[in-house]
Amino acid sequence: MTGSDYKIGSGYDVHRLVSGKKLIIGGVNIDFHRGLSGHSDADVLIHAVCDAILGAAGLGDIGEHFPDTDPEYKGISSMILLEKCGALLGKQGLQIANMDCIVFAQVPKISPYKKKMEKNIAGVLNVDAALVNVKATTTETLGFIGKEQGIAAQCTLLVKVISPKP
Repeated sequence: MTGSDYKIGSGYDVHRLVSGKKLIIGGVNIDFHRGLSGHSDADVLIHAVCDAILGAAGLGDIGEHFPDTDPEYKGISSMILLEKCGALLGKQGLQIANMDCIVFAQVPKISPYKKKMEKNIAGVLNVDAALVNVKATTTETLGFIGKEQGIAAQCTLLVKVISPKP
């Protein structure tokens, strides 16, 4: 095995909590009195996963592929963006080997939704749910997350090269 048999990608995203929006994280509608602000549905976890996929594939970042200036992506489900990123990964001859994600939120509690988020991500990417791990943490009331002003997410992704690019 050589160092080129695997590639790593990482992704990070953050969105502000606002009134009047639905809260969608990991493709799950969470019953909460505020949601995340953004051009799409602002699914912070899925955006981090998309960036990790694009990074592992060497294809830039989510803003290059789905710019917030393009009306085509206004209000779009981030699960559609994830599906597109998964297809790009496959076209690069890469396959997901492992994914580890963290959602940083003081509120609401994410733990009850983690398994559903894992299943949603795995389903869209057509991988075994055992390859997707979602964790949650607070920031112990520190910073913008601790002050309940926003939610962030991070994803680390390991992909295996299954067919090298020509």
